[in-house]
Order: sequence, then structure tokens, then C-alpha cells
Amino acid sequence: MPQVLVQFEKATLEAIDRIAPTAKRKRADFIRKAVKDAIFRYEQARMRERYRRQPDSAGDADAWELPEDWTE
Repeated sequence: MPQVLVQFEKATLEAIDRIAPTAKRKRADFIRKAVKDAIFRYEQARMRERYRRQPDSAGDADAWELPEDWTE
């Protein structure tokens, strides 16, 4: 896995140490998960905005109310 050097202000690192598990490896896991969560929230917000600007039309959606034969 590629490594990235990230520098934190002292207050930020102290806050991370207060809420993250104490072992150094667990601190790294905590930071990695926080970054992944932020990326996920960003992508979800972008998708919501795109749907807000151009929502699916009823004609584009599948007709789920109609029964289909799923056996082949």
C-alpha cells in the first residue's frame, strides 16, 4: 500500500489521540477510515446533487409494478 506523509497541527493530533484507539497502528486505521468516510460522503452528496438537477423520469424507470417471469 502506498504511504503518504500527513502533518497535523498539535491540537488536531491531540484530538485524534483522544478519540482513536491508543496503538499507533490503530491510529493509522482510524485516520484511513475517516478519509474513506469523507470520500464516501462527498460522492453521495455529488450524486444527490446530480439527481436533484436531473431526476429520473417515470418513463426512464423500470416498471416494477408489472409482474415479470424471472424463470428462464
